[in-house]
Amino acid sequence: MAMPPDYMDGGITSKHEIPEDTVRGTSDLVRNMLGNVHRHTEEGCFPLAVLAWETFWKVILLHPRRHQREKGNQVKVLIVGNWASIWDAIRSTPGVPPPVGHLCRVSVVRREGRKKKYSARPQVWLLRAESVLRHKISKEWKISCPTVIQEEAQPQNRQVWYRLEKKDLQRQVSFRSTPDFAKKAPPSSQTLSPSKFGKKLSASPLTTWHNVPGRTSVTESEVFLNMTHRDSEGPVCSLKFVTLLVALSPEFLFLGAGLQLRDSGYDGLLIAVNPQVSEDQNLIPNIKEMITEASFYLFNATKRRVFFRNVKILIPATWKASNYSKVKQESYEKANVIVTDWYGARGDDPYTLQYRGCGKEGKYIHFTSEFLLNDGLIAGYGSRGRVFVHEWAHFRWGVFDEYNNDKPFYINGQSQIEVTRCSSDITGIFVCEKGPCPQENCIISKIFQEGCMFIYNSTQNATSSIMFMQSLSSVVEFCNASTHNQEAPNPQNQMCSLRSVWDVITGSDDFSNSLPMSGTELPPPPTFSLVQAGDRVVCLVLDVSSKMAEAGRLLQLQQAAEFYLMQIVEIHTFVGIASFHSKGEIRAQLHQINNSDDRKLLVSHLPVTASAEAETSVCSGLKKGFEVVEKLNGKAFGSVMILVTSGDDDHITNCFLTALSSGSTIHTIALGSSTVKNLEELSRLTGGLKFFVPDKSNSNSMIDAFSRISSGTGDIFQQPIQLESTGENVKPQHQLKNTVTVDDSVGNDTTFLVTWQTSGPPEVVLFDPNGRKYSMDDFITNLAFRTARLWIPGTAKPGLWTYTLNNTHHSPQALKVTVTSRASRPAMPPATVEAFVERDSTHFPHPLMIYAIVRKGFHPILNATVTATIEPETADPVMLKLFDDGAGADVIKNDGIYSRYFFSFAVNGRYSLKVHVNRSPSISTLAHSIPGSHAMYVPGYITNGNIQMNAPRKSVGRSEEEQKWGFSRVSSGGSFSVLGVPADPHPDVFPPCKIIDLEAVKEEEEVVLSWTAPGEDLDQGKANSYEIRVSKSLQKIQDDFSNAILVNTSKLNPQQAGTKEIFKFSSELFTNRPEHQPDGEAQKSHKIYMAIRAVDRNSLKSAVSNIVQASLLILPNSSPVLARDDLILKGVLTAVGIIGIICLTIVVTHCVLNRKKRAGKKENETKLL
Repeated sequence: MAMPPDYMDGGITSKHEIPEDTVRGTSDLVRNMLGNVHRHTEEGCFPLAVLAWETFWKVILLHPRRHQREKGNQVKVLIVGNWASIWDAIRSTPGVPPPVGHLCRVSVVRREGRKKKYSARPQVWLLRAESVLRHKISKEWKISCPTVIQEEAQPQNRQVWYRLEKKDLQRQVSFRSTPDFAKKAPPSSQTLSPSKFGKKLSASPLTTWHNVPGRTSVTESEVFLNMTHRDSEGPVCSLKFVTLLVALSPEFLFLGAGLQLRDSGYDGLLIAVNPQVSEDQNLIPNIKEMITEASFYLFNATKRRVFFRNVKILIPATWKASNYSKVKQESYEKANVIVTDWYGARGDDPYTLQYRGCGKEGKYIHFTSEFLLNDGLIAGYGSRGRVFVHEWAHFRWGVFDEYNNDKPFYINGQSQIEVTRCSSDITGIFVCEKGPCPQENCIISKIFQEGCMFIYNSTQNATSSIMFMQSLSSVVEFCNASTHNQEAPNPQNQMCSLRSVWDVITGSDDFSNSLPMSGTELPPPPTFSLVQAGDRVVCLVLDVSSKMAEAGRLLQLQQAAEFYLMQIVEIHTFVGIASFHSKGEIRAQLHQINNSDDRKLLVSHLPVTASAEAETSVCSGLKKGFEVVEKLNGKAFGSVMILVTSGDDDHITNCFLTALSSGSTIHTIALGSSTVKNLEELSRLTGGLKFFVPDKSNSNSMIDAFSRISSGTGDIFQQPIQLESTGENVKPQHQLKNTVTVDDSVGNDTTFLVTWQTSGPPEVVLFDPNGRKYSMDDFITNLAFRTARLWIPGTAKPGLWTYTLNNTHHSPQALKVTVTSRASRPAMPPATVEAFVERDSTHFPHPLMIYAIVRKGFHPILNATVTATIEPETADPVMLKLFDDGAGADVIKNDGIYSRYFFSFAVNGRYSLKVHVNRSPSISTLAHSIPGSHAMYVPGYITNGNIQMNAPRKSVGRSEEEQKWGFSRVSSGGSFSVLGVPADPHPDVFPPCKIIDLEAVKEEEEVVLSWTAPGEDLDQGKANSYEIRVSKSLQKIQDDFSNAILVNTSKLNPQQAGTKEIFKFSSELFTNRPEHQPDGEAQKSHKIYMAIRAVDRNSLKSAVSNIVQASLLILPNSSPVLARDDLILKGVLTAVGIIGIICLTIVVTHCVLNRKKRAGKKENETKLL
């Protein structure tokens, strides 16, 4: 049964959501186990129920002709996995009839007086349809089955009380929990006593997936299956109760598990210091102080829910050895937090690399050593512990910043100037270049004046938000529904569809099943362990069974292993070799590589022929590999295994526990389609990489895989960089001709590798940029392995190198070329590419997202041509161009992360990923003002009425450099698996992708909308039409988009995906148009809110886009100008009036005085007479 489409970005709107399957290989593991159960019984078994406790699953298989109360007829298997994977595995296991039932949520209820308390975490039960009966009450179990019951209308997720039918469950249902969960585990047994049942409900078979609350990730995977036959009881499904050995020791529970949350505390947080960072005695104490402060701050900010319990700090091998513990499976590449000396595009800003959407975990948190050592930066960023919590919310819960440097101000719905902030209760004043100024002075001719800023008061009453300004002492909370500012044009509103930060956080897996800690006590401070890598130890564990003789697999292995030993593996590494078929064998003990002769010696121990035995025992090979690496220090801690196999092995799970507890990292390379299905579980358990090599003669995936496996120290100046990887089937007397660019950031240790299939080598001609010619005589040839290798002494000349391979053989053959190099200068990091997929497996029709991080140091490289090549097991390769345009699968534009949806699934099975990057000669912009997730640097505060500015922030700005020759890079992205692909052509199930970059600008009486066009299917092709709706109510368009006012888009024809779309419409149409306003909202509004969705030919609709706003009435930013004109006019008129009055008064006074003077003169004349 295929899962219905349901995408994180709303690609298809379905009634039920499916939790992301984060379990690697679980489905294959479970299917293999159930298949074994069926094969060891004479009569088939069918699943009666799947009971889950934490991440331990119990599959109860019931014999079809016997009752449960009979001994020996019940097969119990403890397994580990994601519920979706297990359900899929059960339904698709050959020979096991599919179950029909409900996925139910079960909680144990403990009564204290009149109150009900849930003393256990939720579990997931799969119950048979005929076993689900309705009952009034249960004092012991609370069961919620979110399924559609036909006879009774049952709202989705309504909690209903159920009991199991008496005949299906006569005995006790027992749970076993690990010691780690003992405090929350129920008693060793809980009884479901029989009682009178009500009316039996007939339920339809489970035809849809349902979101069952509970954990969706697993960290324990060790499973041992012990099957026995009971001849005395006939052909029944019998085997001993399986024990999960990991549960026997809490120590095993977290080996290889990485970061996880347990009992409100985070365990396994890994902080790694880059080898380029100089040793400083204050760095580690400052890191400890930061995490300790962050733990208590986070505990209070999350309302007593989470804190940091255990933290590991990985010390670089370049620092002096001290009393540090030895690393196990920790490495720089696996770190959650990295500390470097390199300044990225954001200077000293702490930041989080987020490449997925809202609510999705990021890749890592980045700090510079300057930030951790320079106390002068605390004034601008706030205390380091507060900054860490800000970044932790980015990293762990996928929330975004609530400020926007590009849009610091906006006009709100009441036509008032607002500062982009959250919450709006944070106070301050506008400051211009010469000091404080009225806010209207910050607006000139509809544009926010450059140099105008808003300075916040250092003393505030507002308590939120941490994602806006964590530096304020009063800020101790995340913005919630009551304090969230939905109008602010910030990344949180854009990326999370106007949801508050706290809403996103509480919807995460960390919070879905956790409750606040009781009491008033604070959690204990974090405990720290310092670990340091010792000598690098590698062992090749190579399959030599008869399967390796098929499809030229052994030859590919020989060519790749030779290249790895001669070119890829770093100097001073200890290397050993083991091989296996049905038994293991040590071919070469550990030997340290100090020169070329040491490399050649190891190559001589590579297998030459395959064994005649077809049986493959991976565990036997790993056992010999561990024997090899343990001879150096007595343990395998910190060692690396490169496991290559093409055979099937039903017993590979037998060594999972050994691998998990070994402290070794296992990289797996699967060859062909017959390889054991759960091989990748070894990589997942130990934190290794996984690769797949298809049986195609022109595929270079084997060499790509070996080239991708590096030391993992984070020192890119020592790691090999792949410049070229290509292969073609060349006809006789035909050529393979191409060019490869060697840029000036690389050139040291440059090597050209040519491989072929037949006994006769091709003619090879190579020209450097100056025209110097290299022929086959200059290459070192190994006719046995059919390889030719040219090493360029010194630093290879930058520019275009041209190679030509001529097939002189009488038959077609595959010719392949690989070029690698290393950094040319220690002060200039080379351009690199890191390719990976969103998750390790998917089920049709769920797409995968492919990513490629292209950068130079930590500077994103823009405008590169990035192409992904996806190779399935049997079908033809698929070429897919990746984009960094902030649309479709790409979350942030111009951040150097190129992304794309992949959904062209041809067959079931494994797929291999490789990415090519090319950059043409030009002026290359490495970095500029990038919208991203980083802590705000506050320029200053208002303290006691005075403006106190902080030191100017280190600004990197736009960094440009001339790329005279451009560059080229190649990197393997590992492998992933796909299940459920239909054999027949399938209908259209992919809608256009969600538009995430909608923007609105008001131009006179028109509103101009712009966005990036989605495709017919997600981000590929061309959509059929657009649906644009407008509302005067933000709430209405957010909650009821379909009933908002529809804009006429009949003249809007969608363009090809990735094209910039522009659409204009008159706002007058909506100024006086009546629209129902939600209760509590004013009828008069100065703004309209708009959103859009795309529709394809089959009427499949995308999710609603981000919401934008625009002013409808008189522009508020012109009102201050009009107000000043009115004041001037009034002033002039007043002045004229006053002057007139004064003049009139003078005239009247003068006239009166003159009249009196004349009257006095006449009187004097009269007296004289």
